[in-house]
Amino acid sequence: MSKILALVDGSQYTQSVCDNAAWAADRLGAPVELMHIIGRRDTPSAPADLSGNLDLGERETLLKELADFDEQKGKLARKRGRLVLAEAGARLNEKGISAVEERLRSGDLVETLLEFEEDADLVVIGKRGEAADFARLHLGSNLERVLRASTKPVLVTARAFRPIRRFIVAFDGGPSAGKAIDHLVASPLLKGAACELVMVSSKPSDERLDRAAARLREAGYDVTATLEKGEPDEVIAAHVKRDDVDLIVMGAYGHSRIRNFLIGSTTSEIVRACLRPVLMFR
Repeated sequence: MSKILALVDGSQYTQSVCDNAAWAADRLGAPVELMHIIGRRDTPSAPADLSGNLDLGERETLLKELADFDEQKGKLARKRGRLVLAEAGARLNEKGISAVEERLRSGDLVETLLEFEEDADLVVIGKRGEAADFARLHLGSNLERVLRASTKPVLVTARAFRPIRRFIVAFDGGPSAGKAIDHLVASPLLKGAACELVMVSSKPSDERLDRAAARLREAGYDVTATLEKGEPDEVIAAHVKRDDVDLIVMGAYGHSRIRNFLIGSTTSEIVRACLRPVLMFR
């Protein structure tokens, strides 16, 4: 059975992740699997080398105290994780989503994600995590790793959820953009929302844009297609602001400057600058 896989970490974005997951679950008729992953960032408290600093008895006592401290940290991390999941599950229930499963796991985030995403329709993750620098608008440290590894559509949430009534597709004609169009045609996720299909190019016309627009119209979307010159991040940001767009859809990797998502400046700038969620396809 398909599902929505929502990654929650207790950060300021957790509520937004839950709200977006609830919206997607309602649109797709799918259950939500909440997952909190206790990562491997913490290193053991014991120093690498105590030789020459302490006598044998002091060294053994210190090592035991440090081991006990690490064990206590692990217990607290698991207790906190269960609390994060319980609060996230309660929020989903409040949104009318009763089919919710909670998973607490320890290990590498990407390895765990790949283990559980096989039957997922969508992965939902916050734009920034606990360690993000909100003052500098840094993106979450795990976000690039997830987008590089996941084979599923990934919804990167903004800080607050808003209903999706209008969305923009940043289209570059590449394989990942084509995958986004295929998904929009086949999925009920965004059906009924107005769509702007925007391609940035120096050419006066592009058949790929025309074909993509035609496919979306045949699928029932109200589509406006435009071909514009300029820098992709600036063009997309201008559309989002001018038209009060609720969601940006784009490929994580493509064949133009838009392909730079999180491995270059163009799309990471879009994600940082636009206070809207981004639905990504690799």
